[in-house]
Amino acid sequence: MNTSSTPNKTSLRKWIVAVSIVIPIAVAALFGIKVEGVDFSFLPPIYATINGITAVLLILALIFIKNGKVALHQKTIQVALGLSVLFLLCYVAYHMTSDSTLYGDLDANGKLDEIELNYVKSSRLAYIILLLSHISLSVAVIPVVLFTYLHAWEGNYQKHKKWAKYAFPIWLYVAITGVVVYLMISPYYGH
Repeated sequence: MNTSSTPNKTSLRKWIVAVSIVIPIAVAALFGIKVEGVDFSFLPPIYATINGITAVLLILALIFIKNGKVALHQKTIQVALGLSVLFLLCYVAYHMTSDSTLYGDLDANGKLDEIELNYVKSSRLAYIILLLSHISLSVAVIPVVLFTYLHAWEGNYQKHKKWAKYAFPIWLYVAITGVVVYLMISPYYGH
């Protein structure tokens, strides 16, 4: 690697920390902005599919590296990273243009009445627990994945491998639970 044209390790690490802080704050702030007159209601199944494809790619990347196919592993991870960025853009675009959906809101009026609460019962609690774990780990996965990628990019494969032991299951969990959360909430999207 040509060190004269690449950023130094300290600046890359600072960049990763900054991105890991800025992205969740920006996403949270953007939830407070509503853009009227734009309909992105078609996006949830698309970003759920992106999550599903990401999960498949992560499993393929693991298979590739276990079989010594380093180049395929690298390309697969790069595509998974690109899809994660695309997911984030779609997710933010949807939430900036659409009202939040409540799990169990059968009449899509933005409120849960007693009949709706009785209908969903304990599945609502399961949904909320799954959603909260998905959201919190989606924040945590940003620096873990970026540092894991950085170690590989720097050629420090021993450190990359140590970080990947955490990055892989967290990223895979976030990708899979993204699909499950969508499948659970989709019946309640407004019509």
